[in-house]
Amino acid sequence: MSEETIELELDDSGVSVDLPQPSHPNDQVQGVPYRPVEFRDDDLPTALERSARWLREAQTWLGEPLDVIAVHLDYDDRNGEPYYDVKLLCNEEDLAGAPVALRKQSAEAAG
Repeated sequence: MSEETIELELDDSGVSVDLPQPSHPNDQVQGVPYRPVEFRDDDLPTALERSARWLREAQTWLGEPLDVIAVHLDYDDRNGEPYYDVKLLCNEEDLAGAPVALRKQSAEAAG
């Protein structure tokens, strides 16, 4: 099996340099990537409760509110799959622990 490499020209925020930019000065393509965190269950309240529990745990670990840009609800009617699919669209830097690392670095520099 051979792998083909496709070269993409991306700007500093990771989007195509050829992507049309919004024309109004108040509009922008934001540079912060977001990643979905998924909770699947046949019971919607259970999926929502698990997502809320995870969000609390993640915020405790992060030491600040986790940046969630959207909550997406979908369903999967394939046989044998959990019906409900709850997704929290979270800031990728928060999920990587960047705020934790920055605080640790500041604490080490201070003392």
